[in-house]
Amino acid sequence: MTQNDTDFKAVALAYREGQVAPKVVAKGRGLIAREIIKRAKEAGIYVHESTELVTLLMQVDLDDRIPPQLYVAVAELLAWLYHLEHNHNNSVQKL
Repeated sequence: MTQNDTDFKAVALAYREGQVAPKVVAKGRGLIAREIIKRAKEAGIYVHESTELVTLLMQVDLDDRIPPQLYVAVAELLAWLYHLEHNHNNSVQKL
């Protein structure tokens, strides 16, 4: 594993309607981070790259909700993803 591999990080969030806030359900560095991303893509889950947000989320323990200080950043990301998915579904239906 190279220095770049150990610097490579990934965090997976999960949110279900009715929850107070999203939870950190997976996180890791290097090979674990690459596996998290690989599995997300295989499952058709969008992977967003934000070094700053990942650095902050790496500080959250597994199965813990994100802290209130990150609500706005994560909410904006989720709203953007919803918008992407909604527009994609509409364009597919119109074909």
